[in-house]
Amino acid sequence: MERDMEKRLRQARPFFWENPARRPVAACGEVLAVHAPGVAAARERFTRFAPLLADLFPELRAVGGVIASQLLPIPGLADVWRDPEGNAAFSPERLFLKGDHDLPVAGSVKARGGVHAVLCVAERLALAQGLVSSPQDDYRRLAEAKARTFFAGHRLSVGSTGNLGLSIGVMGRALGLGVDVHMSREAREWKKKRLRDVGARVVEHASDYSAACAVARAEAQGRDDLHFIDDENSLDLFYGYAVAAGELAAQLTAAGLSPSPERPVSLYLPCGVGGAPGGIALGARLLWGDAAVISFVEPVQAPCFLYGLASGRHEAASVAELGLTLATEADGLAVGRPSRFVGRLMEPLLDACVTVADAGLLRHLAALYAAHGIEVEPSAAAGLAGMEVVCGDPDGWRFVRDRKAASGVLVAWATGGRLVPEAEHAAFRTKAAGLAG
Repeated sequence: MERDMEKRLRQARPFFWENPARRPVAACGEVLAVHAPGVAAARERFTRFAPLLADLFPELRAVGGVIASQLLPIPGLADVWRDPEGNAAFSPERLFLKGDHDLPVAGSVKARGGVHAVLCVAERLALAQGLVSSPQDDYRRLAEAKARTFFAGHRLSVGSTGNLGLSIGVMGRALGLGVDVHMSREAREWKKKRLRDVGARVVEHASDYSAACAVARAEAQGRDDLHFIDDENSLDLFYGYAVAAGELAAQLTAAGLSPSPERPVSLYLPCGVGGAPGGIALGARLLWGDAAVISFVEPVQAPCFLYGLASGRHEAASVAELGLTLATEADGLAVGRPSRFVGRLMEPLLDACVTVADAGLLRHLAALYAAHGIEVEPSAAAGLAGMEVVCGDPDGWRFVRDRKAASGVLVAWATGGRLVPEAEHAAFRTKAAGLAG
């Protein structure tokens, strides 16, 4: 890695980085072909389980058990983003927020991957036990007493900074599975409380996210009754996230905004270990090829994905080596090492990484609420803050022009916020107001 890059990361200041390893999709066909069946299978699995999900969660009954979010216009933020000359960067009618902050069941983007991973475990166990005879069976049987008694003899385990643990805890407990969530020091207390309220066991660690995952992984080794869901390497999680791209595609088509090389879709995806944004990015590449411009956005104190890519060391690279602390309001993104699997997969597929400061996260969180009344947590404002950094950085703005991104659709992915207590939402906005003062 270039010394200048390492220096910039150590300074913990926002900046834009274009991925030099990015390759045209035509050169990545073999990689994409490997994963396309897994994404299709995840989509089919969600369909199979939809009647059961509608029975388990009242909020899903009106939509037939489909876990989905809205694509929200955010024209009120158009004045926030300026190019290096101070001009408005984007057309208001082409700015959107993908509302995974308001996903049903678990209230975050993790509801897609986390729920899907739990469904995968439940399906494998149910088929092996004969609770259902085939994938064509009525999966509502898995809510019956016989199934719940069987599931009670099994436990799920996961390491989490919060939102993934919530999704697995809520879904696992709804089926009667035991759930152990290993929480890192960055996890917020209200998330721990919600997990305990649904009957999950919270195991607190003084160390960071990676260490919590390592303990959970080790505990599950050699056990048939304890099923570790690995945020760093799980295909079940990854393919669950990837399904979201198809949902977005349908929404863009309905709005008459289907991406093309001349009018691409730009995705700004908050990134922690890389699973959720990586899955969405894979789905986008499968659907739109090079007509998707994909950027991961990370806190300046936890740019693990950028560091792993830029150094070529992937999961062997820790931001602690840079003197960074993981101290950020974006608790869901406070990760020191990237996913081994996702880092390598994304190397030729990802366009750029952007780092953002907490001040940017809070300002955009407050601006979104002021303009549109939408409440998100700081992690979920990363995509919005990332747009500002890209527009104000000369290299970033050149990137926008070269990719024709300003003429296309821009989508910031909101990743969490629905379950955040109102007092915390208000506290975030108060902090933002203090910055403005």
